[in-house]
Amino acid sequence: MSIALDIRKLLKNVVAYKASDLHLVSRSEPQIRIDGKLAPLNLPKLDGDTIEEMCYSIITEKQKKEFEERNELDFAIHIPEVGRFRANYYRTMGDVAAAFRVIPTKIPSIDELDAPPIYKQLIQREKGLILVTGPTGSGKSTTLAAMLNEINLHERKHIITVEDPIEFVHENKKSLFSHRNIGNDTDSFASALKYALREDPDVILIGEMRDKETISAALTAAETGHLVFGTLHTNSAPQTVNRIIDVFSGDEQPQVRAQLSTSLVSVISQALVPKIGGGRIAVPEILITNPAIANLIREDKVHQIYSQMQLGQGESGMQTQTQVLVKLVRNHVIEKGDAIRVSTRPDELIKALQTL
Repeated sequence: MSIALDIRKLLKNVVAYKASDLHLVSRSEPQIRIDGKLAPLNLPKLDGDTIEEMCYSIITEKQKKEFEERNELDFAIHIPEVGRFRANYYRTMGDVAAAFRVIPTKIPSIDELDAPPIYKQLIQREKGLILVTGPTGSGKSTTLAAMLNEINLHERKHIITVEDPIEFVHENKKSLFSHRNIGNDTDSFASALKYALREDPDVILIGEMRDKETISAALTAAETGHLVFGTLHTNSAPQTVNRIIDVFSGDEQPQVRAQLSTSLVSVISQALVPKIGGGRIAVPEILITNPAIANLIREDKVHQIYSQMQLGQGESGMQTQTQVLVKLVRNHVIEKGDAIRVSTRPDELIKALQTL
């Protein structure tokens, strides 16, 4: 059996174990992540040469050259009869190492994710900015894929996705997808967004809003009649608003706050929490921009947004992370300790849990 088959076999096992990730690091056996926790596989420890041979067996000469020049490589790969994976190659103490993330080939529906009903209302908007945020591995890509899938099932739209790398590949149902990969199909997020406005899109997905140019282009697209989805590595809805504003210099911030107050539709900040009995559940904090929230953004009173979110429940669909965690603990879906561990406001949560 060749080395090429070995890594395919290894990735097949990752899928079979329902793991989310595979890690290959020298001086360690291969390790997989199940329900958020690493577990070593019962295999021999790997050395750098073996990992290099395994990793190089599934990439092109162009990718090898890029990795050897930069010591970093990001890509997505579909392995027939195994699955689709997002991969990152890097070096540790001179040796090649790799992290593979499983990308489900079946795109889940909003109902299958057991997502809040407000998600279906949000995607019916004609224009504006919807952000899904959270730390790495919090299910942002899956939530966004489910939202785009819902549009695909019901609307005739042109959807452009700009990603690095492309994760979920959508089959055209009612909508038409143009998937664009940074590096292969376009130079950068900012460049892709600039030209996207000439490609007659209805919906644009930005894989990561990581710099001023990309955020500025996203705000412009959202203002000019497009529904724009994006991600940020932030842990709460108010923090997300601050992060966007803080990317810009002081004299630019009033204009950005004005743009954001009119174009921001929603921020969904989520974390994945282990469920009692196995598996994980997404815990979304949801901010919906209403006139009061828009006013706070415009007037540089972002610190008051959280109290508005606590007040603005009911029909708005807004919810704080603490409210969701308390409900899940009360209903015996998650453990109290896990809820406190992921909480962005642990003192508030502990106080709320004392009443249970």
